[in-house]
Amino acid sequence: MNRRELLGTLASVSSAGFALSAGGLSFAADGNTARQTGPRNLITDVPGLKIGQSQDAKVQTGVTVILPDKAAVAAVDVRGGGPATRETDALAPHNLVQEVDAVVLSGGSVYGMASADGIAAWMGARNRGFSMGSVPGVPPSPILPTACLYDLANGGNKKWGEKPPYRKLGVKALEAASEEFELGTAGAGFGAMSGGIKGGLGSASTVTADGHTVGAIVAVNSLGSAIAPGSKQFWAAPVEIGNEFGGLGTEELHANPEDYGHALRQAKPRANTTIACIATDVALTRVEMQRIAVMAQDGLARALRPIHAPFDGDVVFSLSTAQHEAPSIMPRSVLTMRLGAIAADTLARAIARAVYEATSLPGNSPKPAWRDL
Repeated sequence: MNRRELLGTLASVSSAGFALSAGGLSFAADGNTARQTGPRNLITDVPGLKIGQSQDAKVQTGVTVILPDKAAVAAVDVRGGGPATRETDALAPHNLVQEVDAVVLSGGSVYGMASADGIAAWMGARNRGFSMGSVPGVPPSPILPTACLYDLANGGNKKWGEKPPYRKLGVKALEAASEEFELGTAGAGFGAMSGGIKGGLGSASTVTADGHTVGAIVAVNSLGSAIAPGSKQFWAAPVEIGNEFGGLGTEELHANPEDYGHALRQAKPRANTTIACIATDVALTRVEMQRIAVMAQDGLARALRPIHAPFDGDVVFSLSTAQHEAPSIMPRSVLTMRLGAIAADTLARAIARAVYEATSLPGNSPKPAWRDL
């Protein structure tokens, strides 16, 4: 395809959208063809994917595991100024391993990294992981990119000494992997806060006109707020599908340039992080998944204000379960653009759902939930 043909295709994409016809994929006239969710409106609407979660109510923390049925092509984009991550360098396109065995999201800041230790041991004992060749008595090495958020100061009992709970929480989450899972105060979002109120775990999905699925899962522990100052309306309202986070509309979505509500009152180094994973069932390369991760970061900007601050550790993973081959009717670059744009909106919706579904922590929590405002 030459430059003129590509530009023509892009013009058609932006003005018409996509639809299914008897001959395959065609352009539709309504331009609104990717506005439906999967049956669960969860990331597990992406075939070949399960989610496992665990939490400790006394410690007020938790772990979420994104588990593909088989090793999946993955990428990552790190934007926050204070990330807490493991094995993200391994996801660079020029490095050896091109697939991951799972993606781990955890509370606990640096202590949460141990959640991946437990998962690695569990998987290795079951012969799942990367290996250059089978060696008797030597387990494979599971590839487990991990991102952690800071929930250490949320009032839970963190007097764990030399035995943080995250290794056990990781294994417990993995063993609980299912297509159904809780939102709000659950998993990695159990102890999370967001813009002065309770944060949480959110998820959403979008099904394209030609039957492909994009899903998002996110633990929202953001400095920025998901709602407009003086309002309960979500910044993500323009991309809401149905009433998935209240259907409150956009009437009160306005703010002065330096009005962040309660957000800046909790600004502390490395104390605020939104960690997420985007998934699709389309078979894509590591480079294409990298671009989707980059584009998906815009979902954070659509749903949280401010975002990507020095105090944040924002990380977005992306992975492909490769259940369907990429449609040959369109250029790969156009397909990547299309899925990346959908991913950004889907992630924005998942963030709003995390805050919408959250409940206050047990005990005398100083942070109200959105539903308590």
